[in-house]
Formats: sequence, structure tokens, C-alpha cells
Amino acid sequence: MFILTTIEDLIQIAPQDFSKESAQAIKDAINIKYANKVIHKVGLCITMWDMLKASEGLIGHGTGLVNVNVEFRVVVFRPFRGEILHGRIKSANEQGMVIDLDFTYEVFVPQANLFEPSHYDPGENAWVWSPPDGEEFFFDKGETVLLRVEREEWFDQKPSIVQKDENGNVVERRGVPWRIIASMNQSGLGPCMWWEGQEGEEEEGEQQLLENGDVEMDET
Repeated sequence: MFILTTIEDLIQIAPQDFSKESAQAIKDAINIKYANKVIHKVGLCITMWDMLKASEGLIGHGTGLVNVNVEFRVVVFRPFRGEILHGRIKSANEQGMVIDLDFTYEVFVPQANLFEPSHYDPGENAWVWSPPDGEEFFFDKGETVLLRVEREEWFDQKPSIVQKDENGNVVERRGVPWRIIASMNQSGLGPCMWWEGQEGEEEEGEQQLLENGDVEMDET
């Protein structure tokens, strides 16, 4: 889920940070620039891990900023295909569900990646799995779920963040740079509460077999 990525960059230290120790000032500047940012084809940067190298600081002409060439490692969130993630359902619509992982919610489970047959219930604002036995299972908002990573999508970003019309109304917002596509259509995936009861029944059944003497234990 998390990896370490090495980055080389020019970091600028502002005059108001000169009172800090050099290492701390550089670390703060790196986190301001990279934390909670997505690097294309790399992933979501969480925080700086450690600093490998740093040059002498040079004061920029007319700015007062100190420029430092640094090489450092950052913690990056980029799960691999097939990895099982733990999150909560944030929202749902006719296309699928958005999953919240606490630090990001750029995780999407499309309708095609849910148990069959499933349908969207507008009244409940939730997806519903209806197996042949007639019982219904709801993917409720806020429910804790397990999901499987299937692929990732990268999007080129436009220079402008927000576009407005002549009346000042927002007509276009900047899209997300990266999104994880996941699935919840295998045994054990989906809302955790679905499977907790089943595990309890299996353990109870095994215990009854042992008490009745229906299970032979191998002696070694």
C-alpha cells in the first residue's frame, strides 16, 4: 500500500523559517510542497520519510529565499493490483460507490464490480445486492468495507483550477489527477458485517463437531 520514493528537487526556505534548525526548515518546506499532493505515475505523497543529501543554501537575488538542492524520500500511497483495502462507503450514485480511506477518497467501485445481481436504490441512496435466496444486502453509507484494487486511472490536469462564466458561476472544476478502481464482488469483500456472522456460524459448527466427537484428530 505504501512505498518509499526518492525525489531530487530545489527547495526554497522562506525568511520567516530562518529561526528553525536547517533540517527542520527543509523538512517543513518539503512537506508543504509535497504532502497530500499526487505525483503523476508515482502516487499520493503522504509525508517526507528522510533526507539523503542537501547542498549549501544560496540566497536568491532580490527574494530573500534560501535555495537548497535536496535528495529525499517520501512515503507514497500507491496500492498494487489485487491488494485488499479497508475503508468506508462515502457516497453512492447510479454509476457506483466512492470509498473513503480516511486520508483519501479517490477510490471508486463501479457498478460492474459489485456482486450480481445488484441495483441502485434511489430512496435509500445505496446499492443493494439481491442474491437468489430473496434476501437483500445493503451497501449503506458509512459502512466499513473490504475491497480489492483492480486498476488505477491517471488524468492530465488543465492549467486553470476553476473556470467561471460572465456571471461568476463555476462552469468547470479541476478534475482529480488519479483514481483507484476497485471491486467488491468476491467472497469476503463488501461490508464487513456481512461476513462476521458467517464466520461466527462456521466456528460454532466446528465446535459442535468437536464436542460430538465427529472429527478425528491426527496424532503425530
